[in-house]
Amino acid sequence: MKKTCVPVAIATALGVVLFLPMWVRAQTVSDTPYTAKCAGCHGSDGTGSSMGKTMGAHDFTSAEVQQMSDSQLSDIITSGKGKMPAYGKSLKADDIKALVAYIRTLKK
Repeated sequence: MKKTCVPVAIATALGVVLFLPMWVRAQTVSDTPYTAKCAGCHGSDGTGSSMGKTMGAHDFTSAEVQQMSDSQLSDIITSGKGKMPAYGKSLKADDIKALVAYIRTLKK
């Protein structure tokens, strides 16, 4: 019985070791809609990139942004505002919801 368990344990361990890096890679910030759509102007930390600041991009860590409702943030992401483009056609509703949740994590 022990001889059969060893190959199974090794195969399971090998599967975890090989699968884990792919799972971790899928969870990195560089793969998120925030990095793809927002960080160019709002910066990786939400305070604004140098280009974004010259264009008037809002600081996501500010009280002004953090006091907006989830609905207001979703509407801005979906429809755009000022120089910010609309992302309603290029992002799924779940992605927009996740962006709002991520913006909430950036408060000071």
